[in-house]
Amino acid sequence: MLQRRALALLAICGSAFLAFLDTSIVNVSFPDIAASFPDADRAELSWVLDAYFIAMAALLVLAGGLADRFGHKRLFLWGTGLFVLTSIACALAPSWQLLVGARTLQGVAAAIIAPVSLALLLPEFPSERRAAAVGIWGASAALAAGAGPPLGGLLIEIADWRWIFLINIPVGLVIVAAGWVGVRESVHDKVNGLPDLLGALLSALGLGLLALAIIEGHGWGWGSLDTIACFTAAAILLGWLVRRCLTHRQPVVDPALMRIPSFAVGNLGTLLFAMAFFSMVLGNILFLTGVWQYSILRAGLAVLPGPLLTTLVAIPAGRVADRFGHRVVIVPGTVVYAIGLLILRGSSVDPDFLGTWLPGQSLVGIGIGLAFPALGAAALADVPADRYGSASAVSAAFRQFGAVLGTALLIAIIGAPTTAQAALDAADRAFVLGIGAALAAGAVAMALRPRPAMADETPTAASISLPDPAEARS
Repeated sequence: MLQRRALALLAICGSAFLAFLDTSIVNVSFPDIAASFPDADRAELSWVLDAYFIAMAALLVLAGGLADRFGHKRLFLWGTGLFVLTSIACALAPSWQLLVGARTLQGVAAAIIAPVSLALLLPEFPSERRAAAVGIWGASAALAAGAGPPLGGLLIEIADWRWIFLINIPVGLVIVAAGWVGVRESVHDKVNGLPDLLGALLSALGLGLLALAIIEGHGWGWGSLDTIACFTAAAILLGWLVRRCLTHRQPVVDPALMRIPSFAVGNLGTLLFAMAFFSMVLGNILFLTGVWQYSILRAGLAVLPGPLLTTLVAIPAGRVADRFGHRVVIVPGTVVYAIGLLILRGSSVDPDFLGTWLPGQSLVGIGIGLAFPALGAAALADVPADRYGSASAVSAAFRQFGAVLGTALLIAIIGAPTTAQAALDAADRAFVLGIGAALAAGAVAMALRPRPAMADETPTAASISLPDPAEARS
């Protein structure tokens, strides 16, 4: 039993690490990729990064719904296998067009892995330890996002950009083997038949266009016809999707999920904190390379203390959340995160790693470990077991769009500074963005109840109704 569970945790957390590693490791390889394809301009090559995010964001909800109907383990193994195959295709791509195509398919695989892996993890723990379970998963994801820059810098230093994809192959094969043996299948009798196929198409197109508009808005211009058209089309398609979810017998997203107070609050807090977290993943590297003139490898190593502390803090923070309630760790976590960024705001153009960077990064890492996994756990605390896949997918979509929005806002506010002082001023604006988004997430988390629901209090999807407005105000 213990051996099976250990293999399951290895596969599930390893897959989360793999999916989120490729959200950050490719960023540092961008100059090396550009040198390999001199026929492509910067806007064309940006799709090597953007295609992954857009495909992942567009298909998260659909993947979660399909997993609930056809089995979480089955889609998990297929998704991880696809991730390995597309990594090979990325590494061998002879042109930038084929690289973008392979990255798009890799994003499809990541859209399957992210929600399904979390849905597989939750049944391995009793409901009263669900926050600790999500803490383990969140620690793996946070470590991946933070390890991407130093690992990518090291691989480029000793080889070239193709190795950032080749490294996925042995890791992915180990995950498939461990998942095949250790992960238990879960198919719920309450969920059967195909989901609303038109709704699934509306979800993919609407979320994809929304992600496209957010990502490309700065380059196209926020008032340009292309940006406005994408936002308008996304609003129409997603509005149509909401209507179908309210009326269809097999909706892509069960409306009952959105009537669970903890689900709504946890996901809104997740979106806000994802803005704070992912904007700083990129912002930290830009600060270290643009202001302090660190090399990419040195900058990657400089940000590593934060993710390491996140990993150490996340699991015990989950245990505290299980015992005392999610907001007990989320709210202090957002405050600690903001204090860490305030310290980083005190940086000057002269490098001071020990005096400002290390203490600031340490507090930022601790804040992430306290707040981010607990927000995810809060969102899933009262979700019925037969909706783990679709609920995890909706939560992952909130997190993904927080990442996309935070990164887009960061790029918009920092501009293209040409001097160290201008870069320092831009970094100050980026830190203010992170502080504001983190504190907003903490304010939202105050609406969570002090203690999470126990096993016998967990509502079923059929029993959930809209909260009374008077009760909500009290």
